Amino acid sequence: MKLLKVYKSSIILLAAVIIGGFVGAVVGPKAAVVEPLGDLFLNLMFMIIVPLVFFSITSAIGNMVSMKRLGKIMFATFVVFTSTALLTAVISLVGALIMNPTKGIDISAIQSLMVSDSTQSPEQVSFLKQLVNTFTVSDFVSLFSRKNMLQLIVFSVGFGVAIAMVKEKAQPLAKLLDAGASVMMKLVDIIMYYAPIGLGCYFASVVGQLGPQILQGYLKSFVLYLILTVICYFGLFTLYAFIARGSDGVKSFWRNAATPSITALATCSSAACIPVNLEYVKRMGVPKDIAETVVPLGANTHKDGSVIGGVLKIVFLFGLFGYNMTSIGSIISIIFTAFLVGAVMGAIPGGGMIGEMLIISIYGFPVEVLPIIAVISTIIDAPATLLNSTGNTVCSMMITRFVEGRSKEAKLLQDERIIA
Repeated sequence: MKLLKVYKSSIILLAAVIIGGFVGAVVGPKAAVVEPLGDLFLNLMFMIIVPLVFFSITSAIGNMVSMKRLGKIMFATFVVFTSTALLTAVISLVGALIMNPTKGIDISAIQSLMVSDSTQSPEQVSFLKQLVNTFTVSDFVSLFSRKNMLQLIVFSVGFGVAIAMVKEKAQPLAKLLDAGASVMMKLVDIIMYYAPIGLGCYFASVVGQLGPQILQGYLKSFVLYLILTVICYFGLFTLYAFIARGSDGVKSFWRNAATPSITALATCSSAACIPVNLEYVKRMGVPKDIAETVVPLGANTHKDGSVIGGVLKIVFLFGLFGYNMTSIGSIISIIFTAFLVGAVMGAIPGGGMIGEMLIISIYGFPVEVLPIIAVISTIIDAPATLLNSTGNTVCSMMITRFVEGRSKEAKLLQDERIIA
């Protein structure tokens, strides 16, 4: 019963999409009659995205003024989290290029179905101009458009940092923003009650007009994600443990990795794994102050599994629209955007959907593709949580090595044996 409760929302959403796909395959193009019900869900989500991002980011950063973090730990955490996320993005992109999930799908049908004047290949704009346009806008009013979400994020981060620097005088504003973030998240919860109907109806329309061929793309994406999960879980995590403490680190990690991993799969929530992760990273020899800083922080910001998902979503859309994925510009763009979607947007509650909107915003895809990539989030939820959550434990070991240095290694091993 607990397992059913954990996966309840995902099961309902996936069931709605499957039913919608079945109806679309049976009815055919006539299924387009229910598309307005899907458009309603899309409009509701895009309607709240701007205030949600602004309140979430500014309140999170603005209220950091009361948090005590050791500078050395925070710097090491930033370096480790960023490095592992980027490495994961590169490996994922290589895998996606080798096993293209959209290969064999009739992209002409999709392009004709979802024509948008704003849809263009990112290569049509010079790199420097794209860089300027990606991070800034020429007018403050332009920040209120969902097409400029990345620019809004940059502004929100700056606004939040300014609040934190002003300190006491800005506390009333920080509390107001925190209240605004809570209200917006409650509004998201309300709208998400309609998600199964909206996504189910829209998916029925898509499959009805495109045929069931797109389902093959989802199957390939899921298989590819499982392959990448195995590579990251057994390969990269072992490498990270070795970097932390050599062969002893590898033994220590795998001796204590089972419970955090099973908890991640059972709860499908990085936040729910925090107590278990805290207990077991200490068994791995991680000092208390580092563990209690890195694990809670990692639950929100360390999202290697989400980075892989970001790569797959971008590659999926690139394949559907016939974009070039092998040019240097495209490769850098995909890696950077996937890192942003997974590692940065993952820190925002509901960041999965927001990350998908960010992909659409950056590349100028039509809004109609949102349900298509939202399905990918649903089918990869469990393995993504495994990588996100269990990755925090081995990263804590690496951060300990960078903070404490070699001189502490013997003591950590001794403490670990005592705990065991």
